[in-house]
Amino acid sequence: MSAAHHPGVTALVLAAGQGTRMKSDLAKVLHPMAGRPLLAFVLDALEALGVGRTMVVVGHQRERVQEAFAERRVGWVAQVPQRGTGHAVMMAAPELEEFHGPLLVVCGDTPLLTPRTLEALLERHASTGAAATVLSMRLPEPRGYGRIVRDPAGALAAIVEERDATAEQRVLDEVNSGNYAFDYPALAAVLPRLGTGNRQGEYYLTDAIALLRERGRRVEALCAPEYRELLGVNTPEQLAEAERLYLARGAARPAGEEARERAAGAGEESR
Repeated sequence: MSAAHHPGVTALVLAAGQGTRMKSDLAKVLHPMAGRPLLAFVLDALEALGVGRTMVVVGHQRERVQEAFAERRVGWVAQVPQRGTGHAVMMAAPELEEFHGPLLVVCGDTPLLTPRTLEALLERHASTGAAATVLSMRLPEPRGYGRIVRDPAGALAAIVEERDATAEQRVLDEVNSGNYAFDYPALAAVLPRLGTGNRQGEYYLTDAIALLRERGRRVEALCAPEYRELLGVNTPEQLAEAERLYLARGAARPAGEEARERAAGAGEESR
């Protein structure tokens, strides 16, 4: 296990979904890629990053997920039923009552996510003093993703889910990756104000961005240079593409480089 580079950071992995579009009853994060469950790749990235604590939100087949990762040093949070990303963080709140540092929220179905990108997110978050920093990406085809809406000065104004977006907002190509860094006390203060006044009737974590801005808190968006590593796996076709990209990435590296990156927390850039 690597020495902690970010011992004051707690990571919360969102891994409760069933993944109905996978056409399988298996919990989405347990689907194998290159011989390992999707969730394993995300936990590897967090271990390499060196966060002080990792918690995983589980729901569908939660006992099976926990059994598959029984050897991992992670905490488990049950989300039953699943009522959105904001609800997932609410379920973790009792375990975070005494926590006053940065909370890194990551998706459990993004196996290509690298420690290097998470490091950049934490650096932007710390350097700007933001209450929240969203990791965004630009997609050739943004359909299905929440859009990043910026004000005339280029600052983050809001994140709008596609189902709630206007026609003008839907043409935007910068989208939310679903990964965030929060000042946890600031987030905890607005969580009780999250509502379900949307078409899905869910608690959106994205609404916390607007609530923080209303309180005069700074919010930021960091656009990742490579969108492919942030793509979530929602269908068998996306799983096959993620595996292809993963294997191609490994083949392009000198022997042992990936293992050294994981052990060193993404090399010199993570220090």
